[in-house]
Amino acid sequence: MNPDESQTPEPIDEWLEQIQQENPKLENSEGSSGETVGEIAEQTPSVEPESISDNVTIESTDDFVRQLETETTALGSELASESSNNSLYTQAEQRLAELQSTEVTLKEEIAKLQATYTTLQGQISDTQTALGRIVQESLAQLEQRKQALQISVEQLERRQERIRNEMRTTFAGTSQDLAIRVQGFKDYLAGSLQDLASAAEQLQLVPAVVEREKPPVKEREPKPTEPQAGTPQFAQQQFQDTTKQIRRLIDQYRNKPDYYGPPWQLRRTFEPVHAERVANWFFNQGGRGALRTMGSRLQNILIASAAISILHKLYGDRVRTLVLANTPERLGEWRRGLQDCLGIGRPDFGPDRGVVLFEAPEALAQKADRLVKANQLPVILIDDSEEQISLALLQFPLWLAFAPDPKAMRNFDDDF
Repeated sequence: MNPDESQTPEPIDEWLEQIQQENPKLENSEGSSGETVGEIAEQTPSVEPESISDNVTIESTDDFVRQLETETTALGSELASESSNNSLYTQAEQRLAELQSTEVTLKEEIAKLQATYTTLQGQISDTQTALGRIVQESLAQLEQRKQALQISVEQLERRQERIRNEMRTTFAGTSQDLAIRVQGFKDYLAGSLQDLASAAEQLQLVPAVVEREKPPVKEREPKPTEPQAGTPQFAQQQFQDTTKQIRRLIDQYRNKPDYYGPPWQLRRTFEPVHAERVANWFFNQGGRGALRTMGSRLQNILIASAAISILHKLYGDRVRTLVLANTPERLGEWRRGLQDCLGIGRPDFGPDRGVVLFEAPEALAQKADRLVKANQLPVILIDDSEEQISLALLQFPLWLAFAPDPKAMRNFDDDF
């Protein structure tokens, strides 16, 4: 054996050491194999000097070295890729651990959310149940309130209707009655003032008036017609013409009322009951008597107005109407009623005019006596409020008294 052949492995060992020096990272790399360069060298088949034939040359050794370098390079590449795969695996394990922890956290949160969802569902169900109950209770309360309001509205409507009826029957009539009384009192005061003025004038001129009145009285006494005109007779047979005229006027007032006739003519509707009362006063009582009240002062005024209208047709301006009532309010009603029924005005009321109002029978008797002396025809009208008739009034030829009905209650205004 050649000595050169026995020294052939030494360059290989040096080459391996050189590779190990050039690739120090191979010693520190971690992999699943866990092998080092030394282990690789151990696995590399050793070339013993005995196995090398004598025919091997240095060139074949170089080729072997090149082949070994190629294999070593491939092995290093495999080791590098395996190390890279190991680092990726480590990162994947870390990522997996993070994902697992995140998964646990998410599961816990999902469990909490599910519990919260279940709680919210229960609360929503309870809320819906409570809302349904509240709505039902509210609807029931509203229905009760609606029924109560309907009952209240019906009660108020009935009360309104009752109040309207009371206003039409009571309040309106009472207010109108009060207005009539106030107006009548004003008229009565005006008439009283006029009476006082006239009385004062007469007191100042008493001597002259007495002296001047004597000659006319003496001149009128011889006339035969004046006394007959001063005491009219309606029931005697010789006054048939007057009777026919009175009946004709009564029929005219009843059948053909003239609501726009001249003053002192009846302007209101005249019913048969009124005509019967007037005919009874004229023909049965001879213009001197009492009639039972009609129950209303306005109805009594209507009958008296018809009698006054007929007398004015018969005797003209000689007729003087004297009204007796015990309160100014009632005298005011007589004034307004006569104005309305006969179409007369304020100038027709006064001491020296067509109608005179009195509260006391004594003053009325004195006035009627003066009128008779003056050849006037006084017609005395006595209100039904007078419980007694003065004897001084019964001496005059024409008087009409309205007697209160004992079976009927007095009117509200009569109790004042």
